[in-house]
Amino acid sequence: MSMMQSGKITLSSDKPTEKKGGQTSTFRRVDFPTPFPSGSEVIVQTTVQTFNGPQTPGVRLHDVNEKGFLIRMNEVYSSDSGTADGLHTEEVIGWTAYTV
Repeated sequence: MSMMQSGKITLSSDKPTEKKGGQTSTFRRVDFPTPFPSGSEVIVQTTVQTFNGPQTPGVRLHDVNEKGFLIRMNEVYSSDSGTADGLHTEEVIGWTAYTV
C-alpha cells in the first residue's frame, strides 16, 4: 500500500549555483509532517508554484528518506545573460512525497 504526503515551502537563493555533487551546505531540510514507515522507498516531486522572478528557477533535492529531504533552489537560466548565477528571488515550491 503506497502512502502520500504533500506540502509547500517558500525558498529563495542568495548563493551561487552549486557545482559540486553532494555539496549540500546551502540546502534546507524539510521534515515530513508524519515520517513514513522505516525502510520505505520514498520519492519526492516538486513544482514551482509562483512566478516572482523573471529567470527560470530549478529545484535540487538530496537525502530523500522516510523523515524528509533536503531542497535547494538554483536559478537555471537567465534571459538577460543566457547563463545563470544561481541567485533567485523568493518562490513557493509545492512538494508531494510517495512511497513506492
